[in-house]
Amino acid sequence: MTDATRYPAALLAEACQSRLIAAGALPEDAAGTVRALMHASHLGTDSHGVRLIGYYVDMLQNGGVNRRPQRRFEQTAPATGRLDADFGLAHAASYHAMDQAVALARHAGIGAVTVHHSTHYGAGGAYALAAAEKGFVSLVLSNSDRAVALAGGRAPFHGTNPIAMGAPVRNRNPWLLDMATSSIPFNRVKLYRSLGLPLPPEVALNEEGHPTLDAMQARFLQPLGGMAYGHKGAALAGMVTILSAILAGADPDPVMVSTADAQSGTKPQDVGHIMVAFDPARFIGQEAFEAGMAHYLGLLHASPPAEPSVPVCAPGDKEWEEALERNKIGIPVDPDTEKFLGLSH
Repeated sequence: MTDATRYPAALLAEACQSRLIAAGALPEDAAGTVRALMHASHLGTDSHGVRLIGYYVDMLQNGGVNRRPQRRFEQTAPATGRLDADFGLAHAASYHAMDQAVALARHAGIGAVTVHHSTHYGAGGAYALAAAEKGFVSLVLSNSDRAVALAGGRAPFHGTNPIAMGAPVRNRNPWLLDMATSSIPFNRVKLYRSLGLPLPPEVALNEEGHPTLDAMQARFLQPLGGMAYGHKGAALAGMVTILSAILAGADPDPVMVSTADAQSGTKPQDVGHIMVAFDPARFIGQEAFEAGMAHYLGLLHASPPAEPSVPVCAPGDKEWEEALERNKIGIPVDPDTEKFLGLSH
């Protein structure tokens, strides 16, 4: 992020926590939200980091989320469960669902928990990482309101429907994937708007369904793969909808309440998630799995790059490198968020 002042993580976390509680969030819900926001900001995923604090405050103040949710977890079988998030802040609910999935996996080898009556949960990698740090392989899926065209389509149909996955690795940070099934997340369009930057080619469409580089003119996104291979991204988005929304009993993307309507308090969204945890000890064994991951990544990093100055990377490599740098010099905050949090420099 350019033209941004950097702040220590602890200061940002405290400022975000204070704003959420002042808006009516329960302390534990605010803490879960801050944890997820700081995860994204630490790893350089600024589109889903502290810049979203104003959005969640608006949702709390306008009724887009339930300030006092009564979450209910039901175990439905030895390896499965459902969580009713009661339309509260989704971050605390998502961490809770992954904790339950890990607990199920400890006993059954695999644990899968769906979440319904939920809201926007930020960066899915936050919950995948929470399980990977405990030694589990994790898979996290979520749907969202329609913002992405079908392959060859000129109207939004699917959400950005992210996929996240984590895996523990011996003597290093977890392998960590966090990607949208759209060309880019729509929050990145909003970030580009705030920074006055043009969009990359083949990621967004304007009101008429034509490609645009102007972030201010972008109305919805192209699926992953763009004009030529968008059928792959659209199919992945459909997979996410099936597993996270239909399986959970949440609203599928095309009929979900829009983000704008939810933010204005018209009606809350009913977003669906699924958290899956795999216990390597029940398969190849914990030590063997983590050693196998280390061996696999060693082979990957030894693969010759197309450009000698640009090494090949595994999912998470660049993010962990960015986190190391931000731990040293601070986390960048855009001017609007800086003002919203009452920060000065």
